[in-house]
Amino acid sequence: MLRSLVRRLLRTTPRPSTASTSTAPSTPPTAPPPTTPPPGPAYPGDFSGEAGSPFATPTGSVGAGEVVWAWVPFEEDHRRGKDRPALVIGADGPWLLGLPMTSQDHDLDETQERRVGRQWIDVGSGDWDRRRRRSEARLDRVVRLDPAQVRRAGGSVDRAVYDAVLVALEAVRRGEPYDDDPV
Repeated sequence: MLRSLVRRLLRTTPRPSTASTSTAPSTPPTAPPPTTPPPGPAYPGDFSGEAGSPFATPTGSVGAGEVVWAWVPFEEDHRRGKDRPALVIGADGPWLLGLPMTSQDHDLDETQERRVGRQWIDVGSGDWDRRRRRSEARLDRVVRLDPAQVRRAGGSVDRAVYDAVLVALEAVRRGEPYDDDPV
């Protein structure tokens, strides 16, 4: 009796398709899918100013040291990206300049990160993260942000941390060591 019930259930239960032959890893359900850029001017590429060149002071309502949420393009394909926090460090013409941020602790994989050229600095926690997790800012990549597309998170790093970020940013550009944990 139980065996016939199980057979009936198996016959009537829809089965997942096995037609897909993709070997690409699936995206974890908690990770939002990459997005296309929001409407606005085309992304001109990451900022690559010379070491030692001064950053302009941002104009408008967003200030240097403020953390905003914005669409940040992927390095390998600027037509795709994701929404993430960024630490505003200056401006380049009409664009804000920002350092992408993460709540992942890259101290745990520092050797691997440095091997692929990524360098991070701890900036502490703030209102930009609803769970107030400690965050890190990426020093080897300065992205341009469309001021019309940023959303303010009401948070900023304190002046001492901001100054440490700027010192570390210049050290990275010169290939020198820096304090990656100023907080």
